Parts: sequence; structure tokens; C-alpha cells
Amino acid sequence: MILGECYIGLSPRLAVAWKFLKFSISSEMNKNTKDNKIIRDILIHIDETENLNQRKLATELGIALGMANAYIKRCVRKGYIKVTQIPPNRYAYYLTPQGFTEKTRLTAEFLADSFSFFRRARVQYSDLYKLCAKNGWNRVAIAGVSELADIAILYAREHDIKLVAVICSDYDGETFHGLPVISSMNTDLDIDAVILAEIQSLEKKYSYLVNIMSPERILVPDLLPVRHKEIMI
Repeated sequence: MILGECYIGLSPRLAVAWKFLKFSISSEMNKNTKDNKIIRDILIHIDETENLNQRKLATELGIALGMANAYIKRCVRKGYIKVTQIPPNRYAYYLTPQGFTEKTRLTAEFLADSFSFFRRARVQYSDLYKLCAKNGWNRVAIAGVSELADIAILYAREHDIKLVAVICSDYDGETFHGLPVISSMNTDLDIDAVILAEIQSLEKKYSYLVNIMSPERILVPDLLPVRHKEIMI
């Protein structure tokens, strides 16, 4: 089963959790984990897509054609897929019983890892909100528009702080989860602290924030690989 984008009927928390299943931070993934993810996605696509070819598969997975070919050959060697030639110069790919079993195993492993990461994110952002409340930093901004920002915003309502804005320079919308999106800290909004929930260009965006605000008020959860953090949970 390929995880879709339909969250209708889910509670806000379940919708965020479901969306988060598709998200992973590359810095936390070792080579074996990345290999397993690509193999899992290949097996899923072969199982669910008719008339699949290597070029289409590479496009769907967002990898180079040569890399897709290498992974397909590996799956063939492991007995996960069977290749049949269809004239002229075309090939059909089939999932073997062993491949179906491996797809199921890798999918279950992915779900377990994703929910574990979701729980870590929830706990770490909650701890940062507690820190803000303890220090009297009641007006807080979230830096970033991402799946992590979804989680950070969702759990803010449980704490004695107020989210006043989302800081993101490359977001087209005017609001995110009902919060105004500002492109920079050059604003009339009174902001006591900023919590990082960005995924891309972390060091660059962290450096931007510490240049315009006291570093002790730029809060970063441990799960984000940012160096020189002043406060970590």
C-alpha cells in the first residue's frame, strides 16, 4: 500500500501522524536505512504499478536511472523480483512471494521507525514549550514550514505560551495552520523566542536567526542536526 494524501475523517493529531509517516530526516538515516527505503519503494511500485519501466521507476523514486537499475539488479539477485522480456526490448517486473514478504517487513519497519520519530518530536517540542513558559517567553514564533512545524504547532496548544507567527522566506502562502507567515524577523510582532522546525538548510537558517536575536532564545530540538546550539532538550 502506498501512503496517500487523504486525511479526511482523521482527528488533527492522527492526520499529522499519518502525514509524518512519509517524512524522514536524511541526517538520521545511515546507508543501510537508505538502501532499505529504496528497496521498499521499488517493491511497492512493482507490486502496484502496471507497465513499469526503469525510467519511470527512477522518476517516481527521485533517483538516477543508473541507481534504479543497480537496485533492480540487487532485488533480482535477492529473489525479490522476476524480470521477463517483452519484445521489443522491453521488460516486465513481477514481485515474487519472497519479494512480497520483504515488502511487508520493510513497510512494517518503516512505520515503526516513523512513529518512534514522531513521538520524539512531540516530546522535544513540548519540552521546549515548557522551557519558554518557565522563562516567561510567552510569545513564540516557529521557524520553518514543514512536517516538523505541523507537529510543533499542533502541540503548542497544550502549553502556556502563544504562537504568534511562522518565519519562512520561501513559503507562498500568507498563513500556515492559521498563523501569519513572515519572511523575516523585521516585523512589528513582539517575539520572545523562536523554535526551529525547519528541515532544509538548517545551519544557514539557524545562523540567520542568531544574528538578529539572542542565541539563548533560539531553541532547537535535539533531533535537528544543528551545531552550536545554545539550549538543547
